[in-house]
Amino acid sequence: MDKPRIIIAIDGPAGSGKSTLASLLARRYHYINIETGAMYRALALKAMQSGLSLDDGASLAQLAANSRIELQPRPEGNRVLLDGMDVTDRIRQQDVTDAASRVSVHPAVREWMVHQQRQMGAGGGVVMEGRDIGTKVFPHADVKIFLDAAPEVRGARRFLQQPVVNTQEQSVLAELRERDRRDRTRATSPLVPAPDAVIIDSTTLNLEEVFKKAVEIIEQKLTRIRH
Repeated sequence: MDKPRIIIAIDGPAGSGKSTLASLLARRYHYINIETGAMYRALALKAMQSGLSLDDGASLAQLAANSRIELQPRPEGNRVLLDGMDVTDRIRQQDVTDAASRVSVHPAVREWMVHQQRQMGAGGGVVMEGRDIGTKVFPHADVKIFLDAAPEVRGARRFLQQPVVNTQEQSVLAELRERDRRDRTRATSPLVPAPDAVIIDSTTLNLEEVFKKAVEIIEQKLTRIRH
């Protein structure tokens, strides 16, 4: 019997380790890793380059409709193309990350993104991470994981990822708390665990322990499907 090709949804706040976990699971199961955050960052970068206001939802939605965002799987992680141009490294920089959080609050932008993401994952065999995958994009996903951690722990992790030497840890934590506030209070698809999501709190767990817990959840689901 062929292995079922399921949809795995991973949601959680900034700095919780969603992207790392999704990448590891995609490699483990030979699935496609759909980074929703990278898609928002790519659009935010285009808005910055176009001189558009990050608060103008209508113009941003129009920009999205005229954009092509592609994710190309590689062993070391996705290659991100924006209108055919490789922006993989540029979208990881802090100014784009901050802009993406502002772009993502607009309902029209989110609707466009959801449509794109559903098309990408319709056939199964995908790991999709973001903030509303299990609640909005794929409410019928086979596996839903909500990955969380204390803000201080997430802030410390994000600080260690910063390429800028003179960045202060407190400023990183302050930005993360503000991003949490925007994500959790936005009118469209606020950040909340799906009712049927399994919550993994990684505050006191290392990456290996989180990965092990996620694999256990997925294997239990695959066993039930097979039988």
